[in-house]
Amino acid sequence: MGLIVTIIIGFFVGLIAKFLMPGRDPGGFIITILLGIGGALTANFLGRAMGLYGNSEAAGFIASVIGAMILLAIYRAFSGRSRLTH
Repeated sequence: MGLIVTIIIGFFVGLIAKFLMPGRDPGGFIITILLGIGGALTANFLGRAMGLYGNSEAAGFIASVIGAMILLAIYRAFSGRSRLTH
């Protein structure tokens, strides 16, 4: 059940990350949502590793947004660089 909650939170986190970091995304809206889910999963993993969350708890919303924004920034950096070399 925790994984399902994490994915749902990640969907909304992706929307918020896109809103907070406007600009052109090479992958579009779907990639942004997937990065939001990845941000939620990353925040969940790191929170459990640091002892902030239990095994059945989902990541916090703010931590998920920060994780998604970091992943989105990394994605933009790498996708922008690959377009310049081609």
